[in-house]
Amino acid sequence: MSGNRHLLFIHFAVVLFGLSGLFAKFIAYPAVLIVLGRVFFAAIFLFFIMKSIKLSFSLTYKKDFILFFLLGLVLAIHWSSFFYSIQVSTVAIGLITFATFPVFSVFLEPILLKERFHRKNLMFALITSIGVLLIVQEFNFKNHLFIGVIWGLLSAVTFSILSILNRKLVRGYSSIIVGFYQNCFAFIVLVPFLLFVPFHYEGKNIFLLIILGVIFTGVSHVLFIEGLKSVNVQTASIIAVLEPVYGIIAAIFFLAEIPTVQEVFGIVIILSMAIYVTIKNK
Repeated sequence: MSGNRHLLFIHFAVVLFGLSGLFAKFIAYPAVLIVLGRVFFAAIFLFFIMKSIKLSFSLTYKKDFILFFLLGLVLAIHWSSFFYSIQVSTVAIGLITFATFPVFSVFLEPILLKERFHRKNLMFALITSIGVLLIVQEFNFKNHLFIGVIWGLLSAVTFSILSILNRKLVRGYSSIIVGFYQNCFAFIVLVPFLLFVPFHYEGKNIFLLIILGVIFTGVSHVLFIEGLKSVNVQTASIIAVLEPVYGIIAAIFFLAEIPTVQEVFGIVIILSMAIYVTIKNK
């Protein structure tokens, strides 16, 4: 029963991850401000979680603050590019291009972790590129889908870097601590944008930012971590690849964004490669 409950936690967390992309359409703020609000309220939520379970805020080494700042910077770029991708195109485009991150990981891990590079990974990248080409259809910076794909791929690259840095740099820390400091430093990185990006206080948008930060970021983070107590990482990783599926289905119902047949073929190719690479690497 415990294993089933934890498996449900993983699935529910991934559903929340997938639905978070819809907020790029629901909240009438620029992407960078949406992320600013998201990390702010997520950090507050994780702060109270840490206090309630009496988890220490201290870091083992002072230099780790620099490492966490780097993680916060990458997180800010990742989420900003992800939301902007959705804003200029569709939820499906943003989610499915983000789902290419496992393919980027097989190229970045040998560089950042000094692991052996396997030439057959080039085949995975080639097949994934075919899926992306089916989605783009037209390579033109006046084409909003093409722009969305470019920003979506940036979100995939930065998420891949974020995942690798988390594995390399913060072993020995609770994932809740990692999440708390990442969100705090991402907030610090993004605050200066308030000087350049116009901000208008609107009750509805602030309420949605609270929901996004607390439920779709903080709660989902805790649920995913809790689920890992009895669900192995490989299973959790495969379930996480379903994030775009949940988001795309929700976008069909709530935003009437229905992918074309060609886009569906591209989505299937990309998800297939993401699942295969995840299983192979784990």
